[in-house]
Amino acid sequence: MRRDYFDLAVENVDWVREGGEPRKPLVRIDFHGPEGLLQEQFAGHDDDLLDAEEIDVAFRLRESLDTDADAAGVVGVTNRVTGDFILELNEEADDVLRFIHAAREYGQSADDEGRYRVEIVVDGEELVAYDKSTFLVYDAEGNLLRGESLIPSGVEL
Repeated sequence: MRRDYFDLAVENVDWVREGGEPRKPLVRIDFHGPEGLLQEQFAGHDDDLLDAEEIDVAFRLRESLDTDADAAGVVGVTNRVTGDFILELNEEADDVLRFIHAAREYGQSADDEGRYRVEIVVDGEELVAYDKSTFLVYDAEGNLLRGESLIPSGVEL
């Protein structure tokens, strides 16, 4: 699926820098591709839409953060059961890492499910929404960057 079919917007991340009241970070991904294509990608083995426990969210860098201050990468949502990519889109590392930092801070101050929320929207209508606690970050070689990732305590990878 083409990366240019997607637009990503985030909310509730500036409170960390501004010292405001904690709010659950939200990432909204809008799909602008062929009708029905994304719904097929989110369909599980029984044709129901995948649950939060059946998807993973990750970010893979294309350049090193050490050598490129403006490093970019790819945000991916995958089917945890099959390992198949559901969607991918290009994003700047600084924006993604700021989002992860806000989610980490929110998780330390809140008792609700998930540290952040993902909403997938098709033609202005919400297709799926997930509360998630894990957001993995990989370097350009595919190695997990534990310090940059959002990994709940007690979770072994």
